Order: sequence, then C-alpha cells, then structure tokens
Amino acid sequence: MVKSVCLSPSLLSADFADLRSAVQKIEESRCKFIHFDVMDGHFVPQISYGQPVLKSVRAITGAALDVHLMVEKPELMVDSFIDAGADFITFHLESTVHSNRLIQMIHDRGKKAGISIVPSTPVSALSEVLADVDLVLVMTVNPGFGGQKLIPSCVEKIRLLDELRKKNGCKYLVSVDGGINNSTVSSVVDAGADVVVSGSAFFSGEFKWDY
Repeated sequence: MVKSVCLSPSLLSADFADLRSAVQKIEESRCKFIHFDVMDGHFVPQISYGQPVLKSVRAITGAALDVHLMVEKPELMVDSFIDAGADFITFHLESTVHSNRLIQMIHDRGKKAGISIVPSTPVSALSEVLADVDLVLVMTVNPGFGGQKLIPSCVEKIRLLDELRKKNGCKYLVSVDGGINNSTVSSVVDAGADVVVSGSAFFSGEFKWDY
C-alpha cells in the first residue's frame, strides 16, 4: 500500500491582506490541512494572529485546521481556539509543565491533540505522552520565523517517531515544519512524515508537491 502524505500550508506565509485568496489557493491544491501558527512574543520572539482570524478562516474552509500554539501557558488558550474552530490543537512540550493534563483537556472538548518539540528537544522527552497524542510535530527550524533553512539532524527525529509508533502500536501522525521546499521534502517524507508543513515555498509558488 502506498502511504498517503498530506501537505499542510502555513498561513503565516500568506498575504494577510487577502486571506480568502490564500485559503482558496490551499483548497485548489487539494490540501486536507491548514497550519495556523499562533505566536505570543514570549515563547517565540514574534507575534502573529489569534482567535478572530481563525474564526474567519473556519467560516470559509472545510479543511482541518491545525492550530500550532507557540505560546507560554497554552492551557489558558485551548478553549478559546477550539471555540473559534480548531480541529487540532498542537502545543509545545517545552511550554507547559502538565502536558498530560492538557492533552486530556483537548480530548475532552472532542478535538485532536498534537504536541511539538523544538530542535534542541530529543524525542525521548515525549516518551510519556506518545500513546496519548494524535499528532507529533517535529520542528526542523527554531520556531518563530518563516523562511529558515531545515536543520538536517532533526530529520532523524521523524524516523525515530515512525519506528516508535510501529513498535508500540501508536496511532499519532508525524508532522514536520520548517525549511520544507523542493530540495528537502523528499528527506522528510522518506523518514516517515505524514503531514508536511510548508509556508514560504508553498505561497511563493515554488513548491512542487508530488505526494
């Protein structure tokens, strides 16, 4: 059986003055996911957008909205982003003490729970939650800025997560975000990624998606 891999364009790289056209471009590319980066200026240096923008995007698309919370204390924002239309809530292991509690909170609201790690965090740090999450997002750049180059050593994390789910019977998707373009996409897909996030390369029209 040929494995299905999904492209998840990141709205962070879209033209904010015309998000409707950006969403239309995503749907015309038959993408099943839209990546929605939320940055608070504390966990990462930049500030992006929030719940009102998500609500507007939700109203014009049926694609799954994966809200990537690059914020401190994500547990304080989960309910409001779910109310605004999130399908997945992906938070950073490094951003909260009680990851298990937060995963349960997301599941109790009937949504999918994702967890992400920055390049300096090893996969082993996720050992206690892998059986409970629906998605693991591997950051292959340091989060907070678009247009960065992929850190090659992070690709091995994708391979390890794929091996662990097969070994332990876990059902999580492996997602990857950061520096994905025509030169790097094959390496992350070959390593076992199920969801590939692309921002700058996708919206510039340079990215060729053949999966």
